[in-house]
Amino acid sequence: MIIRYALFEGRINEGREAEFRAYVTEKLVPLWRQFPGAQDLQVYFSVERDDGAPEYALVMAVRYDSLDAVAKALESDVRYQSRDVTQGLLEMFTGRVHHHVFDGDQYAPA
Repeated sequence: MIIRYALFEGRINEGREAEFRAYVTEKLVPLWRQFPGAQDLQVYFSVERDDGAPEYALVMAVRYDSLDAVAKALESDVRYQSRDVTQGLLEMFTGRVHHHVFDGDQYAPA
């Protein structure tokens, strides 16, 4: 299983928290759900963190079957559309966005 994460490292600008969340769920999630080859989309908003840990306002994860599927998604029109729409989100955010791709498995609790 391949998961590509978008990590929004930083903070939501003060007073824009509700607007930030609504923008993600109303404008970006519909686009992210259209990524070709995507098997699962997960979106997480920060609630708390350990003392001294970096701040992440948002984490988005998309699951794919293979690295080839990730490559096709990254070449898709919808990916470029979502990048354009993300610019509006970045006006409410101070920090940086970076992406990471992981290979792994899921395990049910014992």
